[in-house]
Amino acid sequence: MHKGLDAKIELFNKVLDGIWLRDKVIKHNIANANTPNYKKLTMSFEDKLREALSKDNTKLVKTHEKHLPSPTRLTEIQPSIDVNKNLSYRFDKNNVNIDTEMADLAKNTIMYNAVIDQLIGEFDKIKNVIQEGGK
Repeated sequence: MHKGLDAKIELFNKVLDGIWLRDKVIKHNIANANTPNYKKLTMSFEDKLREALSKDNTKLVKTHEKHLPSPTRLTEIQPSIDVNKNLSYRFDKNNVNIDTEMADLAKNTIMYNAVIDQLIGEFDKIKNVIQEGGK
């Protein structure tokens, strides 16, 4: 496959993995909205992804063992899940706000659909090249 296409598909794959994990985290929070003492989970990966993509364009080569480490590769990026220990205003000490979680779930779904549409567009381009190239 073409190197540029491989990179795009790898990026879409990484983004979709992150969106899927965020979906699980949000649904876990929603399921525990009435669990006493439960502290909501948060998941982040966009900043790490953005940093790796900006560093990926540098094309630095490590020629000596004492050189700084090379930029993080896209494949090395792992989402992080953190426990939000902020104080709760509820008597049961649970800090999940169901309205916020539902809004986050809707936002995540919109993000998922947008990435899927972009991925479908990439494959449509390939399909078009194959169909037009055969004429």
